[in-house]
Parts: sequence; C-alpha cells; structure tokens
Amino acid sequence: MTKSLPTKNRGLAGNDGCCLNGKETGLQPTFVNSSQNEVCCGSPPGPESNSFERAGYQLRHFVEDFIDTPAGAVPRVKTQLDPSDILGTVLVRLGLNRDQYKIAPGLYCVGLPGEDSPVLVTANYKLSFDTLRRELNAVDAWILVLDTRAINVWCAAGKELFSTAEVVRRVEQTALDRVVRHKQLILPQLAATGVSAHQVKKASGFSVRWGPIRASDVKQFMADGMQAEKAMRRVTFSLTERIVLIPVELSHLPKPTLWVLLAIFLLSGIGGHIFSLADAWSRGLMVLVAYGGGIFSGAVAAPILLPWIPGRSFALKGALTGILAGLAVVSVFRAGLHWPEAMALVLISVGVSSYLSMNFTGSTPFTSPSGVEKEMRKAIPLQLAAILVAVVGWVGAAFAG
Repeated sequence: MTKSLPTKNRGLAGNDGCCLNGKETGLQPTFVNSSQNEVCCGSPPGPESNSFERAGYQLRHFVEDFIDTPAGAVPRVKTQLDPSDILGTVLVRLGLNRDQYKIAPGLYCVGLPGEDSPVLVTANYKLSFDTLRRELNAVDAWILVLDTRAINVWCAAGKELFSTAEVVRRVEQTALDRVVRHKQLILPQLAATGVSAHQVKKASGFSVRWGPIRASDVKQFMADGMQAEKAMRRVTFSLTERIVLIPVELSHLPKPTLWVLLAIFLLSGIGGHIFSLADAWSRGLMVLVAYGGGIFSGAVAAPILLPWIPGRSFALKGALTGILAGLAVVSVFRAGLHWPEAMALVLISVGVSSYLSMNFTGSTPFTSPSGVEKEMRKAIPLQLAAILVAVVGWVGAAFAG
C-alpha cells in the first residue's frame, strides 16, 4: 500500500500533486549523440520529466516523492525547511504576499505512513503547513490540508473557513476512508470554534480528536496516546509571539500614510495668509513626528509592554502609551507652541496609537470575536473624535497666532 514511486525530479503539491502556475519556461534545445553520449550543442540535458507533471502546473520543492495508496498517489513532503521556505516565512511576517502564501488543499504525508497511521488536519496557509511538517521529523503520518483561502487555523475557524463542511468535503474528495483503516482525525484545538465534532462524525464517519494548541507539541501528544497535557491546551501570548506580529501591523501603514502626509502638510499650511509653504513644512514636521510617535507607541510599544499597561481594553492601552508619546513630542517642540497646538499633537498621537493597538485585539487569547466588535464600536468613535479635535485645534491655532 505504501510503496514509494521513484522520481528523478521534485514532486508536485496538491491532491494530485499539482499547484497552479501561470508561467511557462522556455528551453533551449540540446542535441545529444546517443551512441557516444556526447553533447553536440549547448549544455547536457536535464533530468527526465516527472510522470506526475502536468502542463501549466509547477513542481513544488517541498515534495520528496509519492506514495501509492488505494485512493491514488499521495505526495510525501519534507520535514526540513529549505532556504526558500525560510525566506517565504520572513516575507509573510513582513506582510508581503500574505494573501497568496498557500498550497493546494488535499492529502499529503510524511515518512512512510500506512493504513493505521494518524491523520493530522491543517490549513492551506503555507506558514501553518510548514510549521506542522517541520515538527513531524521521524513520524509516519497523513496530513489533510483544508482550503482555508491562505488563512491560518485560528483565523480561518473564526471566519468559518476551517469549518465542519470543509473538513467533510476534504475527507470525501481525498477518499480518505480508502487510505486509512481507522476513522479518526486529529484537528488543532484552535479550530474548535469553526468545527462541530459530532457533525463531522455524522457526515463523514470520522471522529474528531482535538490535538494541542501548538504544532511543537504534536509529536508528544501522539506519543502519549493522543492525550494532551494541561500546558498543551493553554494559549499563550508571550513577548516573542507579540513581537512577531509587529512587522505585519506596520506593513499595512505605507499606503494610508501617503494620504496622511498630504493632509498633514496641507492643513499645516493653512493660516492667516491663506496658505504658507513655510508653515506647511515647519508645522507639518511637528504633526508628522506626532503621527510617527503614535505609530511607534501603538504598533510597537503597546504590544511589547502589553501585560504591564493598566486596563483590559487594547484601545485604552494604546491611548495610554499614546499620551506618553504625545507628551514626548510636545517636549521636543515646546518652544513657541501654543496650548491648542500642544493639545493637538498629544491627541494625534493618542488617536493613532489607540487605533493601532486595538488591531492586536484579534490576535490575542484575551478577547472573543464579540468582545472585539464591542471594543471597536466604543473605541473608534472616540479615536475619530480625538483626531477631529486635534485638526480643529491645529488649524485654529494658526489663525490665532
């Protein structure tokens, strides 16, 4: 059942080992004298085409070869990440190509699994897939990848993409009941908000066993007879886990910041002389620093200092760090500042910081989806009001001066 099919090239990804690719590669013809095995023109010929290759599809580097099963060939993936995987992780951590960082859904495997090997379920977000396979060294297992539209397990469950219907659909499409003899799926605990275990059992015949929170605990979980220790059930939000999120939040800012910069310098130039380029530059620079202070305090300082900032609301935590940032900006430009200008600079930092800090709410184990919506409904009007008062105070101070 688990005979490996040898290949001379890299395998394909997906249920049939394929992943869409929109590029075509031009090849320079090479002529070989078969009798003397000499190259007559150009470089030696490359390896023979893989038998699983399809026109318009791309070979994926993380597939070693294929395992033959009653349901067809299943790609066997590496458990060690290569430089391209690491580079991809770095780029998505910076927010680049995040929405397209995915693999084809379907059935994969690691090691040499058989009909009694466990079936682990994960998302088709490649970072989730890579995190799981990296932890399965020396393990024989099947990996059932759901189509979560390149969204991680936790968020996909909340968006009803890592769902009961998708689990059942993927079990049926891969003919999993022909691959394994048992009737059990191991799902990550973070998918519990989107999957009903008894509905999966009713619709597919496969029971659901909830695995640990972290992929790093999967091997120990299976070694302990599918039993999770208390620590494996606990969601954490450590300093490292918070810092990892910072680049992603910052990656969303460049585009809106261009419009913010334009508004800053236009509003700063308005005054008693209708519009002054000198004021647009000198006063605009102060607002720009306040805006930058708000970004730093909300997207960097607040998540790092999260446990030590008073209050439960993320918007409040960001407002507190924003006050400190705003006061620091005022102290830098205190010479010649009128009190409405000082108030405006502080409010700008507070509004920006509070909003950016609030964005971390959905990334934490501290709040529920309903809690996030409740906080946003309360905080966003206050944040907008702070910015509006800041604009009025800033422009009005130019006429008063």
